[in-house]
This record gives sequence, structure tokens and C-alpha cells, in this order.
Amino acid sequence: MPAENAEIARLLREAGDLLELEGANPFRIRAYRNAARIVENHPEPVQEVAERATDGLTDLPGIGDDLAGKIREICRSGTFPALEELRRKIPGGLLELLNLPGLGPKLARTLHDQRGIRSLGDLKAALDQGTLTGIRGIGPKTRDKLAQAVAASAGVERRFLRPIAAQYGEALLAYLKGMRGIENLEIAGSYRRRKDTVGDLDVLATAGDAAGVIRRFVSYPEVAAVTAEGTTRAAIRLRSGMQVDLRVLPDESYGAGLYYFTGSKAHNIAARRMAQAGGLKLNEYGVWRGERRIAGRTEAEVCKAIGLPVIPPEIREDRGEIEAALKGRLPRLVKPDDIRGDLQSHTTDSDGRDTLEAMARAAEALGYEYLAVTDHSPAVRVAGGLDRGGFRKQRARIDRLNGRLRKLTILAGAEVDILADGSLDLDDRTLAAFDVVVISIHSRFTLPAKEQTRRVLRAIRHPSVDIFGHPTGRLIGRREGAGFDLHAVFEAAADHGVMLEVNAQPERLDLDDIAARAAIDHGLRLVISTDAHSTTDLGFMRWGVDQARRGWAEAKNVANTLPLARLRKLLHGSRA
Repeated sequence: MPAENAEIARLLREAGDLLELEGANPFRIRAYRNAARIVENHPEPVQEVAERATDGLTDLPGIGDDLAGKIREICRSGTFPALEELRRKIPGGLLELLNLPGLGPKLARTLHDQRGIRSLGDLKAALDQGTLTGIRGIGPKTRDKLAQAVAASAGVERRFLRPIAAQYGEALLAYLKGMRGIENLEIAGSYRRRKDTVGDLDVLATAGDAAGVIRRFVSYPEVAAVTAEGTTRAAIRLRSGMQVDLRVLPDESYGAGLYYFTGSKAHNIAARRMAQAGGLKLNEYGVWRGERRIAGRTEAEVCKAIGLPVIPPEIREDRGEIEAALKGRLPRLVKPDDIRGDLQSHTTDSDGRDTLEAMARAAEALGYEYLAVTDHSPAVRVAGGLDRGGFRKQRARIDRLNGRLRKLTILAGAEVDILADGSLDLDDRTLAAFDVVVISIHSRFTLPAKEQTRRVLRAIRHPSVDIFGHPTGRLIGRREGAGFDLHAVFEAAADHGVMLEVNAQPERLDLDDIAARAAIDHGLRLVISTDAHSTTDLGFMRWGVDQARRGWAEAKNVANTLPLARLRKLLHGSRA
């Protein structure tokens, strides 16, 4: 079995975390984390890259001979010696602490060295017993934040970003399909509903040899533990920690099982009530009239029996989808093929990893009609943002490149920082000259809501602004988004013709599904952008489309489904 990119990246990232806990050289730590990001986001299996050519891995950005050797060792054995040595030296429970918001490696090491804290349980006990007093740098505020973080983590299941879950899930399905006789095979649950994070995987199958499917499932090479094994059901835990359940269903129940295990729970309850109102019973085995099953083989059969069209899995959340279905008003959700271009991307001129021309060629290969290059403005110092002169020089290069491109148009733009007072990080004349202006928050996320709202409203009202990028600035599982009055911001955006971004970066997916739907309800246009920092990041578009679909977005609600001529009419040049 080839090693999934996500699994290789997990081990590289673990090595980086353990090195940081050890106090190693920051450049060495960063090398591991950069390699993990490159591997995780690579569009093809990295193991195949390694097998195809001896220098294939070192052709990837940021991966030299040393890291390439470690990746090859992971592909061969599932680990590498340097990681095993770090695991022996660093208590494994310390890694658990790093998942707590606000607790970095330095603080984790301090807690370990001065109070012997080796795990989340140790930290909770120390907080309960009040034994963290007297440690330099850990005052009452820090202790309160740690206590809140520990309390918030209690009973919370581990969740995986959807693209990571997809790598594990798709590899498992490919393995199971290697067995003859499997007729249907699909992952249900929150994965099928395309939620931004996934807790576990529910795999459903039909096959003539159910016992054979179970045997193959529990023999999967990535299995860390088999937690249940029966004649038609089994459960495993992968080495990544992901839980997977398999159910082998009879043909006559497959559609009902797929409907039931896709969920959500709230949607299922609403559907069962509807069935009951019609004198029927709906469960995971089928639709029943008394003791007779009248439907169950397919979802379409199940839905028809209870009086519904098939509702797209992404919107089965009991948020009005059944009412819309009964009225014939289900949305025709946007599809990946509807996307004509990408409206946020970065190059080596700021913090991107590929050149302007490389990004253009990659977008052209995707069949795009346009690509907005939106490098950072000066305020984002760590990103090497451009000043007015830098953008002017880039514009000249874009114009020359556009003269050579046959099918793609590069739009000259910028991702401009919203400063603390709501002003923008470039002068008005420079802003007016861009084709596309994206504004974003990159700092001061914890401003009080009223102040944050004033800040955003001032920025949105600037006449050169086109798109509010990753509006809340959230990082899933790592940082809460900025708090502001969404209604007021949406009203202002509608008044000023500003579009709202659904950022397709897997750790952002911002706007979230609920906010995206609210934006549409306010009459706003969305854009789905990858915020690509490399050519491979352009492939993130699929995750942004998933998120927009969860927000009930149709192609007509998404600006970058338009041809370029019509898109230009929405931008500040035409509005002015």
C-alpha cells in the first residue's frame, strides 16, 4: 500500500513539534513543517514521485536530500529513525498539550521541566490543585486561559480537516475496491455532507461475500487497532488516530442505509416525522408500510417513497431543506466545473512559492479563463508584502505576460491589509489602479465586536474594494475568527458592491457554511478563491466549492462562475 501524503506529513509534522519541544534550531523545525505542508498538499501521491525518479522528491520546493531520505524511509517502513529517537526522548503526552489554544512548545516544556506535567491529564490535575503558582511567566491570566482551554477540550472528539480525511478515506476505498465482488462502496456521515472537519468515517458497502469484505477491511495495512469485528460490521483505528466503521448491507437496504448514515441527525429526525405523517416508517433498513418494506435499494427510491426529491447531502442539516424540497425550491448547487477562474493567489513576489509565470501556466492548464494575482501589501511583513513601487513593477510584468498567454488573462491585484482603524494599507491612487482589490484582516483579531465592526465597515466602504477575503480570519481548530456584526457588514457590502470570499484553504474555509448562506440571503455575491501560494494550491478549489455548496450557493451566486467580460462589470473600475 502506498503511504498517503497526509500520513507522511503527519509524521514530519510530529518530528517538527518534538524538535520544538526539545528546543532545537528553529530553521530545522521550520524545514520539517514546510516539508509537511508541501507533501500534504501535493496533488499526486508523493510515494509515486519518489519511485518515479531518484531526484523526484528533491524537485519539490523545500525538500533537500536529508528530508527526501526521511520521506523514502517513511514510505518503506512507516516511520524514520530520527523520529523514533525523538519519541524516546520527549514524553508523548506533551504533544497532546500543543493542541490546546495558547499553549506553545516553550510553555509546554516549562510545565514539564518545573512541574513534571507530561499530559493533558497532568495539566488538569495541576490546575485543579493550584500547583502552577510560582512559575515565572505563568500568572493568573495564563492559568485562567489554560483552565478554559482544558475545560473546552473535555469530551471533544478529535476531528480532521476534510482534505486530510479525504486522503485517508480515498486510500481505504481504493484498497477495498481491490477485492472482487464489492458492488457499492461509499463513505457516508459528515464526510459525505462535506463538513469542514470530520470526526470519523462511516463506510457502507454491498457485496456477495460480506465476511470477505470484513476480513479485507481489518487487514488494511494502516490499521493500528481492530476495535470491533463481526459478520457484517467492523471498526478500526488507523495509525493517524482516525476511527473507521464499516457496514456491509444487503442490496435491498443500501439506499436506506446510505440515507440514514449520511445524516445529519436533525435531518433524519425531520425525514422520519414526514414519513410517519404519511403512515410510513423510515429507518436504516428501508421504508416500511406496516411489516412490508416498500423502498430501500437507492436513496432516490427512499426519498420518492416518503414524498421528497433527493436532497443534496451537503444541505441535509435541517435548515429548511425539506421545506424547500416540498415547494420545489431546492438550490441547484454550484459545481467545480462552473468555476472559470481564481480571484486570490500569491507569487514569489510576496510569500508565494512559485513565480508569476508558473502560477499563470498552472491556471491555464486547469482551463481557467482568468487568475487574479493578489500579493500582499506591506503591513504583512512576514509575507514580504509589496509597496507601491513593487506593485507597479509587477503590473508591468503581468502586462507583458498577458501578451504571451493565449487562453488566460492575469488580473493585477493585491491582498490589502485592513489596518486597526479600518484604513487600508495602500494609498488610494495605487488601489484604484488594480484590476482586483481583496481586503483582509491579518491582525488584531481580538478587538471588541463594536470596534471590529467599525474597522471592517470603514474598509468595505472604500471605493476600490472588490472582495472581502477570508472575512473572519479563522484558522480551524487553531484560531477563532474576528468577531463583528455580520448583518451590518453584509448590509454595507451589498450597498457598496463588495463580494464575500469563501476561502478554499483547508484550514480556513472562511466564510463558513452558515455565514455563506446568510451572505446569499443578503443578496451578496460570493467568490470561491484558493488563496493559492503555489501551483499545487490551486487544487484547493474543490474544498471551497464544497463549502459554498453547504451554504446553498448556486452558480449564479458565485462571481467567478462568470466569463471575464461579465466579471469585470462587478469590479471597482466598472462600478466607479
